[in-house]
Amino acid sequence: MAHSRFCKLLLNDSNDDEMIIKYLMEEGSSSQCNVVQRRYNERDRLQGHGRLFLDYFAESPVYTPNLFRRRFRMRRSLFLRIQSAVEGHDDYFIQKKDNAQRLGFSSFQKITVALRMLAYGVIADFMDEYVRIGASTIMESMEKFVKAVVSIFFYECLRSPNNEDIARLLEVGQSLGFPGMLGSIDCMHWK
Repeated sequence: MAHSRFCKLLLNDSNDDEMIIKYLMEEGSSSQCNVVQRRYNERDRLQGHGRLFLDYFAESPVYTPNLFRRRFRMRRSLFLRIQSAVEGHDDYFIQKKDNAQRLGFSSFQKITVALRMLAYGVIADFMDEYVRIGASTIMESMEKFVKAVVSIFFYECLRSPNNEDIARLLEVGQSLGFPGMLGSIDCMHWK
């Protein structure tokens, strides 16, 4: 329909350029691409954070430190150290309000999903119900978490052991009854 109106204007003998320009400007502004909005799924983010916090991070958590270690593959103190460092490195992990003034996901939620994906090798959809985060946000959290951890802890953890590290590891091995053992899992040479 708009195309036929434009053709009529062009074929009209009246040399009314202003009218054609006005029409083109109106059509151009009305036919611009609409902004594609993301569909918002109400997941009750606050309930997800509250449940996670009460289960593992409260002063008297529901689950014991042994269960925390089993489920997160680390001690709670290490988790909190990583959380603090990651929050300081990338403000993505700091809980903020979105453009609709809804409170976003907490760093506990974002870091938990990333760590559990790494620890268990599960897909993003596996954790969305408990932590209340959608798969796309989980993947974004995972990517940003890995980049932050590598950036923060590379020189401390992701390097070859130095003399101090070797001495400490040998001492730990000695105290556990494995003298002279450093990273060896071959038990065939023991006497």
